[in-house]
Amino acid sequence: METVNCLIVGGGPAGYTAAIYGARADMAPVVYEGMQPGGQLTTTTDIENYPGFENGISGQGLVAAMREQAVRLGAQVLTGAVTSADLSQRPFRIVIDGEKEIMAKTLIIATGATAKYLGLPSETKYRGLGVSACATCDGFFYRKKTVAVVGGGDTACEEATYLAGLCKKVYMIVRRDVLRASEAMQERVRNTENIEILWNCNTQEVLGDEYGVTGARLLRKDGEVFDIAVDGFFLAIGHHPNSELFSQWVEVDKEGYIKTDGRTSKTNVEGVFAAGDVQDPIYRQAITAAASGCRAALDAEKFLKMQ
Repeated sequence: METVNCLIVGGGPAGYTAAIYGARADMAPVVYEGMQPGGQLTTTTDIENYPGFENGISGQGLVAAMREQAVRLGAQVLTGAVTSADLSQRPFRIVIDGEKEIMAKTLIIATGATAKYLGLPSETKYRGLGVSACATCDGFFYRKKTVAVVGGGDTACEEATYLAGLCKKVYMIVRRDVLRASEAMQERVRNTENIEILWNCNTQEVLGDEYGVTGARLLRKDGEVFDIAVDGFFLAIGHHPNSELFSQWVEVDKEGYIKTDGRTSKTNVEGVFAAGDVQDPIYRQAITAAASGCRAALDAEKFLKMQ
């Protein structure tokens, strides 16, 4: 059975950055990329807010460059997903694809989070072509255009007010007749002139053509069906951290995000570290995920040296 110094689970910005730092520290890190190599960035078209790329870079291009850098420095990056884990003792026992067993002296969990979608076929069709789950990532491309935000909580209000600073008009599609957001966020929405709330509405279909999103078909609670013209369609109904396989061992919050100790990446299990969106319910950006991957590798290196 293979034993590794540092096993990294997840192939997004957090996992690849941890691999880069781990390789440079001679930890011989092994990365298993999981079911979605590259993470949520692979569903994003152009990225203009990641430092170092003055003309922007595609999501696929950014994660590919990170992966190649990790491999060049000596990390072993492999295709496969963790299907079970036993973190009750060190080295930790990890099973890949239900078959291969690995013993890991340290473990970095960088499995990310999955944005919640409505489950519409048209939503999937136009993902990356006007459908997005990150206003901070993609809002720039809709300057002076009209967009819709689905949701009625704090996240939706934050996304809507952020987009309102860039866009000509922002529709908020809210399935109830009230917002679930805090009073402060509701007040901010009410005071933003170019936000219009469409109450008691559910999305039936995202409309589009060969170039991308052109609108949305909505169903009001009273049975009225109507279309709105939009250039972008943003989901703000939450994220789901991919922590289930490890939550028997590591402490998570009520939403499932892995808890880490202060500004470190340490979990409640010695030798297990968490990085990226799986432990970050607040920022969820590529740059913050990469930074936490750096911390996780440095923490794991320090842990190994103390053994």
